[in-house]
Amino acid sequence: MRRLLDRSQRGRGVVVLGAAVGPLAVCAAIAPFREDLENTNTALVLVLVVVIAAATGPRWAGIVAALSSTVWFDFFLTQPYQHFTITSQADIETAVLLTLVGIAVAEVALWGRRQHARASRQRGYLNGVVQTAGLVAAGNSSTEALVEHVAEQLVELLDVDDCQFDSDTREVAPAAVLRDGTVVRRGWDVDVLRFGLPTDSEIELRVQHDGITRGRFLLVASTRSVRPSRAQLQVAVTLADQVGAALATHELS
Repeated sequence: MRRLLDRSQRGRGVVVLGAAVGPLAVCAAIAPFREDLENTNTALVLVLVVVIAAATGPRWAGIVAALSSTVWFDFFLTQPYQHFTITSQADIETAVLLTLVGIAVAEVALWGRRQHARASRQRGYLNGVVQTAGLVAAGNSSTEALVEHVAEQLVELLDVDDCQFDSDTREVAPAAVLRDGTVVRRGWDVDVLRFGLPTDSEIELRVQHDGITRGRFLLVASTRSVRPSRAQLQVAVTLADQVGAALATHELS
């Protein structure tokens, strides 16, 4: 996992470096033809560079590309050339607009990636629920296999360290996920998005069907702070309910 994180960080660093160097290369390539090109057209080319950087890298890649574009636009393409000085009012306005548009494009691209990621996560949540419901409806797998399957899904869904099923519900864990997806600890609501899931105790997720508790999943998030959304926690409750339905069916049969 650490190697994957290091590789991801190096990849982001390369993208940010490319975002800084890319506008330099573009402006240097355009410089021999600057007398034949309008600076507004050149600015549009640089905006395209910013779009590419923002679409392929983190937020900083787009912002770095926007600032780099403005700097090298000034150096190569505005008079006096090869100086970080702009004397033309029109070129000053173009440079300012290039910076503002570049940063705006970076933010829009980031928003688009977040929306896409959110939609992908939601599809993943739904697929998990549908898959589990299919297992329950088919009735082909044992309840033990279903419980293990859901425990694995909960670990992946909530990004916790471990999840174990416990059929004994006489004891109450200090922390619990409630039916509406909120988390409480010793009777107090936990702001999960701000503070993360409790790390100093197990977190109880009751397995219920028709108002009857038939077990519980015990979640462990002790090694790091994880912040699942309310929607993720509600999906976790739904998955636990699927197990409750399977256990109720097994008792009747």
